[in-house]
Order: sequence, then structure tokens, then C-alpha cells
Amino acid sequence: MISITVIIVVITCIVSFFAFSNQKVINDLIFYPPAVAEQNQWYRFFSCGLIHADIAHLAFNMIALYMFGQFVENAFTEIFGIKGLAIYALLYITSLAASLIPTYSKEKDNYRYSSLGASGAVSAVVFAGILLFPLQKIGLLFIPIMIPGFIFGPIYLFISAYLSKRGMGNINHSAHIWGALYGVAFVIVTALALSDFNPITNFIEDIRSYF
Repeated sequence: MISITVIIVVITCIVSFFAFSNQKVINDLIFYPPAVAEQNQWYRFFSCGLIHADIAHLAFNMIALYMFGQFVENAFTEIFGIKGLAIYALLYITSLAASLIPTYSKEKDNYRYSSLGASGAVSAVVFAGILLFPLQKIGLLFIPIMIPGFIFGPIYLFISAYLSKRGMGNINHSAHIWGALYGVAFVIVTALALSDFNPITNFIEDIRSYF
């Protein structure tokens, strides 16, 4: 059976590649806060995750999603049983919107602002993975060495917060931060409500074993 992660990656790649050569598709799907506020185009919270700025942007997000998504998807199946795949899909879909709510609140009257990419949702999956597997070693670009997830996570959030405050580049660092926090919160709430697994206790015990 093909995984939810693979389905998401394939669909996102197809739409993104099509959009690279079709500006109308980008205009129709991109996250444009004024269009949401004035025309009630709420779908943009989700559709923007299907398009990316370029191949490098797409590759970075989809490789990260594929690598971490497999772990998280399998873990959800173990934790939630038959409902696991649906809950995993719900995590990804809802995190697309959740990660952009602060951006929308800030930029809803900014006619020059737009955002695209699945980075917020990917961050949610990555941090869900960190919560479930805190000792799994991670290394990404500006953190080139492999370090345990529970150490990587705070460093990543600190750097993202710094870059967001400085307004460096055209990257929506806010979506990374809020997506990450949402991913952690989603796992905690759903696991405690729908299973016997306590992700907080598991996280603490794994870290204790590390030291």
C-alpha cells in the first residue's frame, strides 16, 4: 500500500512543476492575504502548499517531508491503529493553514505580500518526528552536523525566529516556527485524546536515556 507521504510528495511535485511554467496557476493558488480577507478565498491557506518558488525550494521541502514523513506516518499507525493514516493526513493538511494564521493576521492588508510552499506543513511533520523520536539525528543546511532532534529543534527555532525578526530573504520563517509548534501540539493532543500513548512521557524518557 502506497504511503500518504508519497502521495503528498507526488501530488505536490506534479502541481509545482506545472506551475513553474504557468503564472496563472501560481496566481490562483498562492497565499495572498488580501484575497482571503476581501474575497474569502480561504482555500489559499491550503493551495499554496502545492506550489513552490523553484526546483530547489520544491526539492528541499519534499526531501525533508519524505525522510521524516515515513517515520511519523509509521509511528501514527502504531499509535492510532487503523486511524493512523487519516490522522497523519489531517496533521499535514491542517498544518498548512495553522502555520499561516500569524502571517495572515499580520499581512492581510498588505497588497505586496504573498507566500507559497509547503514549508509550514513540512516543519510540522519534522517536529512531530522530533517529539516522537527525539534521539534521531538531524542535520540541515545551516546545521550541517548530525545532532539529536531534541537539540536540533530549539536551535532551528532560534535561528528561524532570528531570521524572521530580521526579515532576511523572501522566506516565510514565521510559517516554519508556527508549523513546528503546531506539529508538536497536534501530536500531544491527538495522542492523549485518542490513544494510550503519552508522547510527553516518551520524549522525556528518551532524553534521560541519552544522558
